Amino acid sequence: MDFQRRTVWVEETVSRPRMADPVRAAAVRAGLIAAVALVQAVIDALLAAGQSWLAAPVLLTTVVTAVVATWAVLDVWVTRQVWNQRNGVVSSPSSAARALRRERRSARRAARRARPQPRPAAARTSGGAPGRRHQPWHLGV
Repeated sequence: MDFQRRTVWVEETVSRPRMADPVRAAAVRAGLIAAVALVQAVIDALLAAGQSWLAAPVLLTTVVTAVVATWAVLDVWVTRQVWNQRNGVVSSPSSAARALRRERRSARRAARRARPQPRPAAARTSGGAPGRRHQPWHLGV
């Protein structure tokens, strides 16, 4: 018999990269708070069905917990946006477009260097710095 050695842990490639640590922490926190809010809502429904006096205070705490859970979900979104802005997300379309722009820019520069540029008439007559292109006429110069 031919036995293959099987391991308990099998590495599988994932199509999406792992979430950043701050974003994952915010998502776990939001998940726990939302779970608490749902449990409180179920308990409040049961207390209301049993006509218990505890239904009113639990309802108030459930509303507060629902507001906190909404805030926690917004915190996940904001944390994700901030992390993306600070650390930058490499997306292949923009990176490819950036590389194409860089190639076109270098080609334009090479073409500009290849042909001689005549100096403008204003720069030739003014005794300014060589190669000066902009004359600030609005300043009276």
